[in-house]
Amino acid sequence: MILPRYPRQNILADLKQQKMVFIGGPRQVGKTTFAKQIGLNNPVYTYLNWDNRDDRKKIISYTFQPDSKLIIFDEIHKYRSWKNYVKGLYDKEKEKYNIIVTGSARLDVYRRGGDSLMGRYHYYRLHPFSMREAIGLPPALEIFKPLQFLDQGIAGDELFNTLLKFGGFPEPFIAKDETTLRRFHNERLERLVKEDIRDLETIRDLGSLQVLVELLPEKVGSVFSLNALREDLQVAHKTVSLWADILEKFYYHFRIYTFSSSAIKSLRKEPKLYLWDWSQVENPSARLENMVASHLLKTIHWLYDSQGFKAELFFLRDREGREVDFLVTVDKKPWFSVEVKQNNKDVSSHLKYFGQKLKIPFQYQIVGGMDTEDYIRDGIRVLGAAKFLSGLV
Repeated sequence: MILPRYPRQNILADLKQQKMVFIGGPRQVGKTTFAKQIGLNNPVYTYLNWDNRDDRKKIISYTFQPDSKLIIFDEIHKYRSWKNYVKGLYDKEKEKYNIIVTGSARLDVYRRGGDSLMGRYHYYRLHPFSMREAIGLPPALEIFKPLQFLDQGIAGDELFNTLLKFGGFPEPFIAKDETTLRRFHNERLERLVKEDIRDLETIRDLGSLQVLVELLPEKVGSVFSLNALREDLQVAHKTVSLWADILEKFYYHFRIYTFSSSAIKSLRKEPKLYLWDWSQVENPSARLENMVASHLLKTIHWLYDSQGFKAELFFLRDREGREVDFLVTVDKKPWFSVEVKQNNKDVSSHLKYFGQKLKIPFQYQIVGGMDTEDYIRDGIRVLGAAKFLSGLV
């Protein structure tokens, strides 16, 4: 089963404009499969993986398939001189080859050193499957317009339950099998720490780093305190801060911060933390919130990577203790806010308060229950999670 991926048309257009395309994202999110799917648009393409010994020799010796129009380099960021290598090939042969570079580390971070690649490539972050992508529909968003939702009925609820339980990573999502999910979790985390991070970072205590990885799912949706983790792991604050940054670089988790505005007395404290794979989260309410956060992150990344909009994701909290789960902005201007409830259908007073203070154009309260009606009260639209997520990327 091969599902089309959401940035495909954008990437094909960039390649046609003779731009290199970099595709980053977490391990096993489908970057290689996706890149090869794009390769099928060409009569001949070359795929080379730096982790393969024979492919490494071909990369260094510039040995590509005859008549190739597209070259795909996988995990080439592990090559110390990868940036200068790719730049030199592009500058010399851009009329002959299209180039795609994929990697499970953040290629936008590991591009430092040597001559700049600025202006030569576009960077995409590939996310797990979401509701809309799994349905097979392309993104359909208009900035500062209300979200457009699908009326999916029972089929939508079934898909929502599958995504909520198995996550959006292709292997467990397609298999829909609990044994596959457990093995996927174990193998992905093992390889993340003992292969990917070990290859690119100097970490002396991989065992403690793996403990941190196992602790983070319990922190989802709550204020993320490095001090508390430092005490749990019995390491220095600087060390746990470095480890958290590294795990974020490798797409294990992401953090969102409070939105700052003169209209409210924002409380600037620690961020909130979420995982790229929400199926690791045991608590039902936290898992639902993480799933929504992941869909929103995917949306703002797509708006930035493919459209150039400076879209960002925040949460709202003030000194009086009022809080709203999410706020999406474009150019720092509020577009819409979201409050997530597992079952409670009572309209959030905090949504209403921040909506008035910040003049947020659109406000949504989403409920995890399957029988949620779709209605508007006090300017806030209340609807089920499955329907809401269908309006995102």
